[in-house]
Amino acid sequence: MQTSGPVAMTQPRADLDSMAYGQPYGAPQPVAVAGGGGAISALTSSFASAPAPMPVGYTGPMAAPVRYDASYHLDAGDKLRVVVYGQEGLTNSYAIDAGGSITMPLIGAVPARGRTPAGLAGEIAARLRNGYIREPSVAVEVESYRPFFILGEVSAPGQYPYVPNMTVESAVAIAGGFSPRAKRDVVTVTHTEAGGAMRAVVPLGTPLNPGDTVFVGERWF
Repeated sequence: MQTSGPVAMTQPRADLDSMAYGQPYGAPQPVAVAGGGGAISALTSSFASAPAPMPVGYTGPMAAPVRYDASYHLDAGDKLRVVVYGQEGLTNSYAIDAGGSITMPLIGAVPARGRTPAGLAGEIAARLRNGYIREPSVAVEVESYRPFFILGEVSAPGQYPYVPNMTVESAVAIAGGFSPRAKRDVVTVTHTEAGGAMRAVVPLGTPLNPGDTVFVGERWF
């Protein structure tokens, strides 16, 4: 009789506060700190590989949404959890302001816009090492993402909190669904970051990024 080999088990990843102090801090959405690619290239790839726009009333399978990883680039409106191990006075939640920076004790404003969480952690550590802490150990995770915007023919257009794995379809649902005059097979997404803006007509299953703008057009017949 054959027996199966051992099955590898992985322990859940502790959040930053539990690693620093041994106490849990809720359940923030972590962002990995390795890899790259950029949101523009990721969104471009999703547009390139996406199927043709789905017809009105389509109920087939949607494209699988993606999760954020280390390629995520920070911007104004993101809220971060910064942990400086062994330094309770520096460990806190920080929001990225309109100027694209966070402001911390001792080191003041630190530019965050366009950086990955790992890149920002490295910059904070470098500044603390310069006359404040001998060997600082810093980690950064995204506590909440900047909002997305949805305009046009939906029941409640406006600004809404972004959550990971959102698609165009879920954004429309959050905004109350399509209005009676909506042209459901023509939805435009605009993505903007430091490299510029990109706009494309996309199917409903297309993943969204924080800060994206979704526009639902109006039909004329």
